[in-house]
Formats: sequence, structure tokens, C-alpha cells
Amino acid sequence: MTHSAPAASARRVPWRVSVASLVGTTIEWYDYYIFGLLAATGVFSKLYFPDQDPATGLLLAFVTYAVGFVARPFGGLFAGHFGDKLGRKPMLVLSLMIMGIATLAMGLLPTYAQIGVWAPILLTVLRLAQGFGAGAEWAGAAVISTEHAPEGRRGFFGSFTQMGVPAGMLLANSSVLAVKAFVPAADFAVWGWRVPFLLSALLIATGLVVRAKLEDSADFKELVAAKQTAHNPLGEALKKESKGVWLVVGMRLAENSAFYLYTTFSVVYIMKTFGPEQANQGSMSVLIASAMGVIAVPLWALLSDRIGRKPLYLFGSIGGLLFFPLYFVMTDTGSALLATLAIIIGLAVFHNSMYGPQAAFFAELFSTKLRYSGASMGYQFGSVLAGGIAPLVAVALLDLGQGHPGWVILYFSIIGVITIASAILAPETMKRVKARVEDASLSAQPTTGEAGAPVR
Repeated sequence: MTHSAPAASARRVPWRVSVASLVGTTIEWYDYYIFGLLAATGVFSKLYFPDQDPATGLLLAFVTYAVGFVARPFGGLFAGHFGDKLGRKPMLVLSLMIMGIATLAMGLLPTYAQIGVWAPILLTVLRLAQGFGAGAEWAGAAVISTEHAPEGRRGFFGSFTQMGVPAGMLLANSSVLAVKAFVPAADFAVWGWRVPFLLSALLIATGLVVRAKLEDSADFKELVAAKQTAHNPLGEALKKESKGVWLVVGMRLAENSAFYLYTTFSVVYIMKTFGPEQANQGSMSVLIASAMGVIAVPLWALLSDRIGRKPLYLFGSIGGLLFFPLYFVMTDTGSALLATLAIIIGLAVFHNSMYGPQAAFFAELFSTKLRYSGASMGYQFGSVLAGGIAPLVAVALLDLGQGHPGWVILYFSIIGVITIASAILAPETMKRVKARVEDASLSAQPTTGEAGAPVR
């Protein structure tokens, strides 16, 4: 009986850590999706770029949206370096504070009519700050949740980090639609759009309380006790584990692009197809797909704990490539049901089959010593090359095609082929043993496991 309480407490740790990861990534995507949604519906183009014609204003709004992604690698590099040197927890608390302050400030930001050119400048600064915080966030949440997970369940517990995406989208869509339901359209365009940003204060306070109680994993503590943490994590990751970094970049491309094309660009495309009077149809479609994603993400992750990460990633990347043209066919029918179904299939089936096991898959590609840095670099560089610019590129290509999506389909096809090739080259990581410090000197060399994979 004397050991029952500590045992029960130990069993709760993976759940506590996973919930802390979920809260952080939910805040990250809550902000990103609110901004993307409002940008797609023209709110920011009118308030911050009023001197431009509507088409140019929309493009500038998406440029500002993409600017946040420019800062993400810097946040990832910063957090990866110190996360592998000082610990995962300090970086997770810092990233949450940076994202939280930037999101709240968005709700208080003066417009062009109030402060002139300083308005778009401050808007850009806030997007850079939010991007930096978000860049620091993901790898830390993914690493700490998988490192605390029981053997054989890393995919499931790691998926809590991933669930923040559909949860954030669900909350973002719900808050925007709720405010629109109670605030007249004219008032929403003036001040109502600020309310969803300000409501993030509740999430931020919850996240800080939960993360303050976290501890670093036993794996990392053993490295610290043995004084074997990396001296230069970023440099060592690029030198010793560069293959993993580039595989993560490649596997990230189609997954991240698909996410933004379905959740942000699709709002623009559906509004063009259905007409301005159906401006909320895209948001409603994404809302439904997001609600299903909260369930789909952990289910795909659970499946990856049984059959492996690689088969699911190949299923999602190949299936997603083949399905993408059908999204436009289904949406062009003008049927709200088919448009919604297309987004559900694109997100909950093909995207989430990659995204669900992704935290565990990417973390398992690296040793404990360099895990934060390696996963963070690959993930964030992939985000810049794909996700952040995807809506901007798609809108420009749609204009180039005079409303026909052919160029957009070609763009995604090229990205999809790169991701498929990367997934083929990646090793299966499901059975890799978690990295442990075997002795104080770490003198033992890695042994070889199944298929030549190093037992970490």
C-alpha cells in the first residue's frame, strides 16, 4: 500500500503533460486561425490596408499572415538550443507567454484610421512575435509529451500536441461565429472582430497554471545528471542527425500546405464560388471538420501505435495528393454539403492521418540529446516553405488562372511528391526504444535494432 500513491501519481504524469501540451498548441492555432479567417473575409484589408483595392488588400493581409511564419524558424532555433541545454519546461512557459501577449495585443491594436501607417507596421510586429512564440512551442510540446509517454503509447500521448490544431480551429471558428451572431455586421467590422482575440486570456491563464507544474522527463534529467547535454545542440543536430532534419522538412511540406489550403484558402474559394451572401459557409465547413479532427487525430495516433507511423504517413500523403483535385470538383458543384464533405475528407482523413502520429514520428527520429533542436528545425523550416505561404500562393495562382484552380492543383502536386518521397525514405520509428542514459559517462555505443535502426 505504501507504493500505491506514488504509482498513481506516476500514472497521472503523462496525462498532465499531454494536457499541458494540448493547451499550448490550442492557443497557438486559436490565434493563427482567427487571423487567417478574418484575413480571408477581408476584415484586415479594410482596417489596415484601406488605400488598396480589395484584391491587393486581401493579398497584403495574407502577406502579413505569412510574415508570422518567417519568425517561426527563429523561435524554433532559439527554443531548440535552450530546450536541449536547459530543459523543455522553461521554453514551454516562455513560448506560451510570448504567444499569449501577442494574441491579446491583436485585440487592442489601433487601426490605420487611428494611427496611420503605424497600424500595419505594428500588425506585422505582432505577427512576427506570435510566429516566434509559435516556433518555440511545437517541438517542446511534442518532445515532452512523447518523452513522458509509456512505451507503446507514444503516438497517442504525442497526439495531444496535435489535437491543439483542431481544438484551436474549433474554438476560433466558434468564437468568431458566436460574436457575429450577437454583433451586427457593421459593428463586427469595427470592433467585434477584436473579441475573439481578447477571449484568449482565459486559455493563456489556464496554460500558464498547468505548465508551471510540469517537470522535465526522466530521459532529459538523466542527461543533466550525467552532464551530457549538448554543448551546441543546433550545430550537433545538423552535423550528426541532419538526415532526420531534412526528412522532417520534406514530410512537413504537404501536410502543412494541405492544412492551410483547406482551412484558410478554402474560405476564400468557397466565398468566390458561393457568393458573398454565403460568406460564413467556408467557416462552417471548417468548423465541422475541426470538430471531427479532435476525434480523428488521437484515433490515427492510436493506430500508429499498432501498425507504425510510416504506413499512415504514406496513406495520408498519397491519398491527399490524389484527392486534392476532387476538392475543387465537389466545391464547384455549389452544394454546401459536398463542399463541407470535401473539407472533412481532406482534413480528417488524409491530413490527420499524417498529423495524428506526427509528434511521435518526428521526435523518435532524433536522440534525446538533440531531439528538441532536430525536431524543431525540421518542423519550422517545413512550415516556412509550405504552410505560411500556401494561402498567399494559392490566392495568387487562382488569380493567375482567372478563377480556375489548375495552377493551385499543380502547386500542391509538386509539394505532395516531395512529401511522399520523404516518407518513403524515412525509417519506421514505432519500435525504437526511448533514449536513456545507461551510465554516468554515456560510454556505451548505440546498438542496432530492427532494420538497422539505432536503439536510442
